[in-house]
Amino acid sequence: MKKLSIALAILGLVLGTILVGAFGFRRVVETVLSVGWGGLALVCGWQMLVFLPLGLAWDSLARARGVHRPGLFVWGRMVRDASINLLPFSQLGGFLFGARAVMLHGLDWPVATATTVVDLTAEFLAEVVFAGMGLVIVLVRDPATDLRVPLELGLGAAVLAATLFIWTQRGASTLFSRISGRIASRRFSGAQAQVETLGTELDAIYRARFRLATGFLLHLSGWVATGVGGWIAYRVLGARIDVATGIAIEALVAALSAVTFLVPMSAGIQEASYAGVGAIFGLPAEVSLAASLLRRARDIVVGVPIVLAWQVLEVRRLRAVAG
Repeated sequence: MKKLSIALAILGLVLGTILVGAFGFRRVVETVLSVGWGGLALVCGWQMLVFLPLGLAWDSLARARGVHRPGLFVWGRMVRDASINLLPFSQLGGFLFGARAVMLHGLDWPVATATTVVDLTAEFLAEVVFAGMGLVIVLVRDPATDLRVPLELGLGAAVLAATLFIWTQRGASTLFSRISGRIASRRFSGAQAQVETLGTELDAIYRARFRLATGFLLHLSGWVATGVGGWIAYRVLGARIDVATGIAIEALVAALSAVTFLVPMSAGIQEASYAGVGAIFGLPAEVSLAASLLRRARDIVVGVPIVLAWQVLEVRRLRAVAG
């Protein structure tokens, strides 16, 4: 898996470089630089606000297990996203790092792990709805578009994937616990009990329907806010688009990125997605590529301090244990 991730990252970087080069490095870079420090600050500031509903969604699920620490889960979400956007790991690595970040502040591993898994489910379901919003906007703008069938098929596949993911966690949780427990008990002391504890936590969270609904709605608001952030990015780049178009572009780009989740940092995939989806709405490729690069600049400005702060906390933790 590590070798695959590295290979995909390299291929993605090559693809991104080819795309930017095809439309002119100078034109794309000049478009990015045209936003100035003020435009970059606006884009970064909005991203900081987006972390709030995402962290509160995670906290809502934790409250089903008697844990209410919204600030901690906002921080954990910041670490998760920063890791996904900056570190050479697939999105799966970011999920683990986010759980680790909240565990450093005293959260038990069963709660941290179970809430992370269910939070991913709630976010994925919200992403499916968000992608549906993007599809509706495209169809309203151009009912005869040739992309209608591919988009509808993609959305249907996403719904099926979400259904299977939920079933895997709930319907198959007992079978999973039995098989994993038997395998683990032969190799690791106490592992079977840990697997059973995780299954219990998952079942308890899924029984809290109100918390699940709250988490879903908060994630949906986070996705819509992400769409507004995309609109802001295009506006500071000089593109005259409305909010609905910005939301549609981000919805379809997010859907494409979700399909290629194994590619670290969505290298190359993000650039190709912006260029392709932007073209649907008549946006020049260099502007859409600039929007992608502006997003990466935002990820660096916002994410680097987060990752460094998290690593400082990790070092302190190791020193405390060693001492």
